[in-house]
Formats: sequence, C-alpha cells, structure tokens
Amino acid sequence: MIDSNQDEAPEYAGPSKSQLKREMHALQDIGKSMLELSNEQLDTLTISDTLRSAIEESRRIRQNEAKRRHLQYIGKILRQEEDPQALKRAIEAFDSGSEEHTRRHHLAERWRDRMIEEGDSVAGEFYSYCPGADIQHLRNLVRNARKDVDKQKNTGQARKLFRYLRECIDEAEA
Repeated sequence: MIDSNQDEAPEYAGPSKSQLKREMHALQDIGKSMLELSNEQLDTLTISDTLRSAIEESRRIRQNEAKRRHLQYIGKILRQEEDPQALKRAIEAFDSGSEEHTRRHHLAERWRDRMIEEGDSVAGEFYSYCPGADIQHLRNLVRNARKDVDKQKNTGQARKLFRYLRECIDEAEA
C-alpha cells in the first residue's frame, strides 16, 4: 500500500534561523553606518525620534559589549519602525565611492551641461524633475555659467551651478 502523505509538499515554515540572523546582521550594519555619519548628514535622513535617540545614545557608549548590545537594539528599531532599504540607499548616497553617489554625480553633470548649452528651457525641465528647486536662483546660476563659457573664463560659476543641482537632486531623491 502506498502512503498518500508522500505526495504532499511540506508547508513553508518561514525563513530559517540562519536567514533571520543574516537579516539582523544586515540591519546592524546599517546601524553602524548611521553611527559613522555626521550630525548634518543624520539630520537629512527621515528617521523616527526613537532611532535618532538610540543613535545618539550609542555614540556615547564606550564599552565594546554594551556597544554590541546597543547595535542589536538599533537593528530591532530598524526592523520594526523604519524602511531599511530606503535608509541604506540614503546612506550610500553619502559615500563618495558608492554607485548611488556616482549616479547622482553624473546626473547633475548632465543637467549642468545641458543647461549651459541650451539655456532656460532646460531649467524648466529640471524644475519639473526637482520641484523643490528655486527656479529664479537656478536661472541666475545658469546665466552666470553661460557667461563664463562665452567669455572663455573660469570663475567657478559652472561649479556653483553643479553644486546647486546636486543639492536639489539629493533632496528630491532622499
């Protein structure tokens, strides 16, 4: 006689204990990255007050074991109250070697070059891409950068335009 229980597939019991540990360690790594950020960078992140106070507390802890336990607590907060993937992308944007930083850098360069070549019409396009930008200030920066190019001078106006574009892109994508 054939046992009918052999034909049934085992039910999924959820992630394994090892997988759960890997996920918790990944969250703790995000917490470590947040501890290394400056206060200005930390202020740009949209995080809960609970997480912000936990990070500030962790910065004061000096003992290794206490620091390790506190990182576990930060990982727990990240798991329960935050969007870890969005935070990871935002933190990577601060790292000058990351792909996200490089992508935003190239995007700002392309916008700057187009604005210098084509003028105010591209500034309007950029405003629709980054609605938080100050359009009057942007047009003024574009006009000054174009003057530099026309006169073949380098007074740093293109660099000022680039920095402003980069700030607007970072704010829009944060």
